[in-house]
Amino acid sequence: MIRRMGRPPRPDKTYRPRPGVYAILPLRNRFLMTLEMADQSEVQLPGGGIDPGESPLQALHREVMEEIGWRIARPRRLGAFQRFTYMQDYDLWAQKICHIYVAHPTRQIAAPSEPHHATLVLSASEALATLANDGDRMFLQRYLG
Repeated sequence: MIRRMGRPPRPDKTYRPRPGVYAILPLRNRFLMTLEMADQSEVQLPGGGIDPGESPLQALHREVMEEIGWRIARPRRLGAFQRFTYMQDYDLWAQKICHIYVAHPTRQIAAPSEPHHATLVLSASEALATLANDGDRMFLQRYLG
C-alpha cells in the first residue's frame, strides 16, 4: 500500500490513476525546484506525469528538462506516495501516484519549456518551508536525514 498524503479522496468524485515521477536535485548545498505560476503559484519538485509508452526514467529526464531546463545523472528511486487532487489544467480528478527520485543535476542547457514554470534554487530550509505538497516535503525531509 502506498502512503496517502494530503486530503482523503472525495466520495462524490471518481479519480483516475495518474503515475508521475519527481526529483530531489541537490546542487551545492541547495536544491533545484520548480515554481509553477498559476492562479495559486506553487513550489514543487521538478517532475510530472509518465506518458503512455514511456518508462519512469525516460519521464523523469523529460520532465526535469521541460520544467527547469537541466540534464540529470544517476537517478535513484527513494519511494512513492499518493495524493488525490483536482488537476485544473486537465479538468481531471486524479489519484496522483508520485514516485520520488534523487538525482544529480549535471548542467542547465535551456530555459524551462513548460509554460508558466520557473527554476528556483533554494536552501533546504527554504524548500521545506515552501514546497506545496506534504509528500514532496516528507521525501525531502527524509533525504536530509
